[in-house]
Amino acid sequence: MIRKIALEDAEAITAIYNYYILNSAATFEENCVSVSFFEEKITTSDTKFPWLVYEVNNTIVGYACSSPWKPRSGYRYTAEISIYLTHDTIEKGIGTILYNELIKQLRQQNFNAIIGGITLPNPPCVKLHEKFGFEKIAHFKKVGYKFNKWADVGYWQLLLQEEAN
Repeated sequence: MIRKIALEDAEAITAIYNYYILNSAATFEENCVSVSFFEEKITTSDTKFPWLVYEVNNTIVGYACSSPWKPRSGYRYTAEISIYLTHDTIEKGIGTILYNELIKQLRQQNFNAIIGGITLPNPPCVKLHEKFGFEKIAHFKKVGYKFNKWADVGYWQLLLQEEAN
């Protein structure tokens, strides 16, 4: 089941995110975050930028969120999105369900562009973005450093609306 995030979900999404901090370069965060980190994000997030969770048997197995791309007002029609799934649910269709709903909600709010940043290599994440029509628009070499090695980051973009006037 997919639904809007609630404050009570902070513990579950913290566990999902901390797995990636400890085991992956999907995030360049290097120290585990506390539940209060996500409680604050959930509490202070702008309702214009949806956060969603996916539950299986009352257990959260993934979340997708959106946030402002940049703080300046001229970027107000662009959102950045992220997705994290429990490591045992990757490539089982949950990411597709979450992104489908997140993109639908952003489109309904008249966003023009969505940006997704991906640590490379990450074939499942690239595949997910490209499934929705995202196009690779940038590739930054060796901009992230984690686990004693450099990592590249790519940016994928999806345009949602017709050309603005």
